[in-house]
Amino acid sequence: QLQASGGGLVQAGGSLTLSCAASGRTLTTYSIVWFRQTPGEEREFVGGVSWIGGRTDYADSVKGRFTISRDNAKNTVYLRMSSLKPEDTAAYYCAAASYRVIPREVKAYDYWGQGTLVTVSS
Repeated sequence: QLQASGGGLVQAGGSLTLSCAASGRTLTTYSIVWFRQTPGEEREFVGGVSWIGGRTDYADSVKGRFTISRDNAKNTVYLRMSSLKPEDTAAYYCAAASYRVIPREVKAYDYWGQGTLVTVSS
């Protein structure tokens, strides 16, 4: 089971860190990703971290502003978001799959956390 947390209201230009904690299974051998979704839109890939060598991948829209890291000892993955923009406003979801790569497709992921809402005010 995945538990996403850390969402909230932040001003444009600010920072926020989301957490994705696992219970019942270790994340060590899973690639963990973050997606986001706004009402009426499809879920969008944000970024992810592979369990092989900690390789990361980011959507172009967040590259250079968002950073994903993992703490295997805490069984938790973090999404550090900085220089936030109003268009980053969305519900953010973490997901896990036992791939070596980091698929960007929603259907590739078996395990999902509940969404945590991020609102960026202008």
